[in-house]
Amino acid sequence: MLASNSTLKESTIDGPRTRLWKLHAHECPELSSHRIGRLGWDDAGPRYDRVRLQPTGSFILACIEGEGRILLDGRWQRVTAGTVCMAPPRVLNAFHSLAGKRFTFAWVRYEEPAWLKPLIGAASPVRTSGGGELVRAIAGLRDEWENARDPKVIHHWVSLVHAFASRLASPWQRGERLWSLWEEVARDPAAPWSLTLLAKHAHLSAEHLRRLCMKELGRSPMHHVTYLRMQHAQRLLETTDDKLEVLAPLVGYESALVFSRAFKRWIGVNPTEYRARR
Repeated sequence: MLASNSTLKESTIDGPRTRLWKLHAHECPELSSHRIGRLGWDDAGPRYDRVRLQPTGSFILACIEGEGRILLDGRWQRVTAGTVCMAPPRVLNAFHSLAGKRFTFAWVRYEEPAWLKPLIGAASPVRTSGGGELVRAIAGLRDEWENARDPKVIHHWVSLVHAFASRLASPWQRGERLWSLWEEVARDPAAPWSLTLLAKHAHLSAEHLRRLCMKELGRSPMHHVTYLRMQHAQRLLETTDDKLEVLAPLVGYESALVFSRAFKRWIGVNPTEYRARR
């Protein structure tokens, strides 16, 4: 049974049948040139669990085989082969295997200080399909690292890993109209955004916008507005000492209580706890 968001604690559990391969930046300095902290290839069996309450960088997971569960946007989601999931820095994410099922995936976790624009940003999807290029690049790096370890070849594979991760994280750059929409929402998260208003600004029908968002972002338009509001709330909590009553309307919430509940559901801790960790 899945734990509720409020009971999750930072944890790493592998399980006796899990097989792992991972590479850290302190072992392979080439990773640091792209701010990659570590990456790996996990063949997870029960009971495999990971909980990251406030990771310091963007995260990308590409499922290769089997099925698992991942906690993103404050809710547990099913992950199967061909699914790519992403999470920005300093946001709760967790994932685990299911009884009787394998869960094989490749992953990349970045190290990004708060002042740096992260790889996973305002227009990045929470989930999408594909990821084959990223998987093949990580597999190539693993094979080279386990065998010849030619520095030039390692440089090649690491560059490809970062290039394919960046491509997955920035699909909206191929659609200027939608990119502009989310940039506009990010600039003014306190506005009374609705599906109708978003569609008007994008010059699309509401249904067309909804379908595009579900396909490209893995979330509804209004769900993405909430995500952008949470991103702005994090920045305000990190850079100001304003009370929650002041911050709530700045990110589109009518009261500190409603804001605090939404923040904990998405980020994993309430605003006061989040600020205490900065």
